[in-house]
Amino acid sequence: MDDKKLQAPPLSLLDKYRGKDFHPLYTTTVTVSGGETGHGRASGVARSDDGNLVLDLRLPTAFGGPGGGTNPEQLFAAGFAACFHGALNLLAKRAAMETADNVVEVQVSFGRDPMDGGYALVIDLRVRMPGVEHRVAEELVRNAERLCPYAKMARQGTVNIVTVVD
Repeated sequence: MDDKKLQAPPLSLLDKYRGKDFHPLYTTTVTVSGGETGHGRASGVARSDDGNLVLDLRLPTAFGGPGGGTNPEQLFAAGFAACFHGALNLLAKRAAMETADNVVEVQVSFGRDPMDGGYALVIDLRVRMPGVEHRVAEELVRNAERLCPYAKMARQGTVNIVTVVD
């Protein structure tokens, strides 16, 4: 067992990147396979390429499904909350603030989109920073919104590469 204390990421991650092309720092792959397909929603098993994530996907009871597993909205909310929490903590570290009690809650609603008649997600992000002055907390949250790639993606969209493979 490794007795080393977990190290926070370096503050150099806050430095601006000046390259002209996207520069990946980490890449992962999650594959979903199996499950039922008749209801048009995710089911089966999601597995990460390193084996650290293995989740059963199930249709939520709100859609008449059995529940007992997770769904895409929960996965997105978890990723968004974790990323935003990390960005907030990194910024607090740069400001030499102790923020161990920060809480980031992300609510994702799946529903019908009145713009095109299809589907859309609505994201409600709430941050609690006990012991931090409200004005300071608001500034940290605004800066975390600019730093967190999930917040950026929700605001601006993202590059999507869709390929059909044999």
